[in-house]
Amino acid sequence: MTEPWWPPAAIRTERLVLRASQARDRTAFIELFASPEVGTYLGGARPREELERAVPEVPGQRPGVFVVERAGAMIGVITLDPRDAARPGHVRPEAGEAELGYLLLPHAQRRGYATEACTAVLGWFARARPGEPLVLCTRTDNEPAMRLAAKLGFTEVTRFAEFGAQQWFGVWRPESASHFELGGGERRESL
Repeated sequence: MTEPWWPPAAIRTERLVLRASQARDRTAFIELFASPEVGTYLGGARPREELERAVPEVPGQRPGVFVVERAGAMIGVITLDPRDAARPGHVRPEAGEAELGYLLLPHAQRRGYATEACTAVLGWFARARPGEPLVLCTRTDNEPAMRLAAKLGFTEVTRFAEFGAQQWFGVWRPESASHFELGGGERRESL
């Protein structure tokens, strides 16, 4: 099924390009999911051999996946996926809210790229899905993710235990975040 809002035009920020996945991103996808640092709060790294077999020629080619590119190379991904109705944490009775996720390669962490990329995606989301809430769930012991959630304007809804850890669940509403409007260095262009 094709989503009418997908794929978007590439989004350029001051230092990054957020775009649809391409075949040239395959190696970086494997590096991302095989990285022990990236997997710290996600249940661990996946075996490289398994990833070599499982990752398709063009990975992440589905609605809601933005490749984060810096200087012509993939450094991570931002995802917008429907939150599974069976999981705890929802802000709508019918569930299915879009959930923000992000992963950056270790060399790209702690440089402000996650903030820059997520801010651009929030601005795009506010225009593509007006009035819809966006949720985020992270482990409470993941201090960088907790700081980023606050910086992006997510507000806490609840906490719960899942995957053997305490989880923080928050919501972002486009109507309360006017600073995510197109501008501020964000430019859209065709791929």
